[in-house]
Amino acid sequence: MNDKKLRIAFFGSSLVSAYWNGAATYYRGIVRALSERGHHVTFYEPDAYDRQQNRDMDDPDWAKVVVYEATEAAVYSCLEQAAGADMVVKASGVGVFDELLEREVLKLQTPERLVVFWDVDAPATLDRVHHNPHDQFHRLIPQYDMILTYGGGDPVVNAYEALGAKQCVPIYNALDTSTHFPVAPDPKFACDLAFLGNRLPDREARVDEFFLKPAALELNRKFIIGGSGWGDRQMPDNVRYIGHVYTNDHNAFNCTPKAVLNISRESMARYGFSPATRVFEAAGAGACIITDYWEGIDFFFVPGQEILVARNGAEVAEILADLTAEKAKKIGESAYAKVLSAHTYSHRAAQLEVLLYNYIRKSNAAWA
Repeated sequence: MNDKKLRIAFFGSSLVSAYWNGAATYYRGIVRALSERGHHVTFYEPDAYDRQQNRDMDDPDWAKVVVYEATEAAVYSCLEQAAGADMVVKASGVGVFDELLEREVLKLQTPERLVVFWDVDAPATLDRVHHNPHDQFHRLIPQYDMILTYGGGDPVVNAYEALGAKQCVPIYNALDTSTHFPVAPDPKFACDLAFLGNRLPDREARVDEFFLKPAALELNRKFIIGGSGWGDRQMPDNVRYIGHVYTNDHNAFNCTPKAVLNISRESMARYGFSPATRVFEAAGAGACIITDYWEGIDFFFVPGQEILVARNGAEVAEILADLTAEKAKKIGESAYAKVLSAHTYSHRAAQLEVLLYNYIRKSNAAWA
């Protein structure tokens, strides 16, 4: 095994703010775990979408954070700095000058420097290129040394390879044990079922079905919904909207309700093998998770023992009607044991390290 420690330049949406940024905890888990293995990451993020005004963490000691102005000149300045890295990562959904970054990071590619596209929303990216054959990303995909994704399984891998990717590998999201763990219940989150997720176009219909419909069917039970964008949404009287939930409240949000609900975005459910980061975070807090059905659930958890699965809102209501506190506790404990044994970011970083070193050896990079 090559023991060289990598200098990694990472262009992403934000490491320090989860505000309108569902990938934040994924980035944090991966970057922290890479740092623990001795690698050095500089994370470049734009000052955009009020994220810096809604930070939920200070700059960490396990990564260097560079916040740049949302201008073309600032992007090019960061690209110049990134030229000193061994590996340059362009994540999807940076939100500012994405097409420019997709193109320009490839100019940093040398035999000594890998350039990787890391797709944190592969369904959206693949839909984008399939719907627009003139999208520049079509011709750029084969030029990247590899494509990494945070979900999707074989359907996403096959789709990327059909578009010419040299290699496509899922690095699934996971549990960051340093930030997500069991805590004491917080009465402000007490309810029968809680859901946390921002209001997005390809999620809203599924929220109607899997959350609001059960709430309307179970009016004697209490429901909580958190996340941005739901303030003007009409909901049953037994649903309480609590707005954006900062990451330092996520553990209590997951620990306190009898059960927490995972609702995949439509595109994620369609491709399958795409558990949201919050599934692992909830499991890491020992929560009893109810999830909408998607292909690949049993790759991560044992349905019925470590997670409860519903195919529609009526089934969510049936699960709630039969769910005792004792059963919920047992399922949460089983999920917690599973993520600790197989689904932490330490597991993912080890997988990534092997992948990178194998690629280096096969490509005969000068520094391998």
